[in-house]
Amino acid sequence: MLVSHSRDVAASTAALARSLTGTPSPAPVAGAGGLPDGSVGTSAELVRAAVTGVDEGAGVVVLCDMGSAVLTVKALLADGSLSPADVRIADAPFVEGAVTAVVTASAGGDLATVLAATDDARTYRKL
Repeated sequence: MLVSHSRDVAASTAALARSLTGTPSPAPVAGAGGLPDGSVGTSAELVRAAVTGVDEGAGVVVLCDMGSAVLTVKALLADGSLSPADVRIADAPFVEGAVTAVVTASAGGDLATVLAATDDARTYRKL
């Protein structure tokens, strides 16, 4: 699940991740981007809906772009709106982490394996 300040960034990152899985049936991925009116920001309402939409009972990995996206997810975990046992924030770069998470989940990875893969994406050096 992808939380961005921008609806377009969340949607396009989800589409990229799906397209790179190499399977016609990738793991579910959704974006919660922007505010309900389409403006830039972070919406707890959209985050809750996106988590519910992708949750198939095996847990949900959440990637956040920055700042209030992270704070919103943390607040929802703290107030019980999201179950901390089933929802985990990945400490990973947004695009690379999203691709890694969706590819790993699509290959059958469980919650711990997907989180480990996103951790690898965080430390992947390009040079």
